[in-house]
Amino acid sequence: MSDTLLSVQGVETYYGNIRALGGVNVDVKKGEIVSLIGANGAGKSTLMMTICGSPQARTGTITFDGEDITRLPTHLIARRRIAQSPEGRRIFPRMTVYENLQMGASLDNLKYFDEDVEKIFTLFPRLKERQAQRGGTLSGGEQQMLSIGRALMARPKLLLLDEPSLGLAPLIIRQIFDAIKVLNEEQGLTVFLVEQNAFAALKLSHRAYVMVNGQVTMSGSGKELLANPEVRAAYLEGGRH
Repeated sequence: MSDTLLSVQGVETYYGNIRALGGVNVDVKKGEIVSLIGANGAGKSTLMMTICGSPQARTGTITFDGEDITRLPTHLIARRRIAQSPEGRRIFPRMTVYENLQMGASLDNLKYFDEDVEKIFTLFPRLKERQAQRGGTLSGGEQQMLSIGRALMARPKLLLLDEPSLGLAPLIIRQIFDAIKVLNEEQGLTVFLVEQNAFAALKLSHRAYVMVNGQVTMSGSGKELLANPEVRAAYLEGGRH
């Protein structure tokens, strides 16, 4: 059996007549952290959304755990245990932290609910302190923790993280990335990460891809890309956190 969990092959995605992704090939193996870096507007978030079925790929195939999910609607893709923490966090602002976590729980896994909530509170102690507080009153960093926590409540096989460090202070970014490392190393969670903070992403990742104008232009281990002169010049100069 293949150890590839997610395989994106030859995927093209359009918004109307505008091609946003042009023949993208990306693989994520079980137990890996893989990052996708690139400038704002390169198509990174579009790839994340295409994996989740909205918009759907016009050509190419997306395979998850050996099953072709290219044409599945978003709710059925989520049922395959792919969970996303989207760009901009998108928590429920009027609901409490605890209620937001309830919204993330899968109906199939309700018997694990209390155990899963405790795991998230261990990972993000700040959320435990804030569990009765409305999501909209949290700081940006706390909202990001809640967005990741809500995604984890679905007990995913694959966690998709879209720009988790966006707009956050360096100390909070470090906490978020430390948590991702713990999830991967201690719980074996497979993570696909889209991130503008190239230095933090490459340092954390086993492998990475570079996207420019909707196409993957480079790939390699996190270490290789960190040392690559082109990557350094384009994404790393002055961008360390």
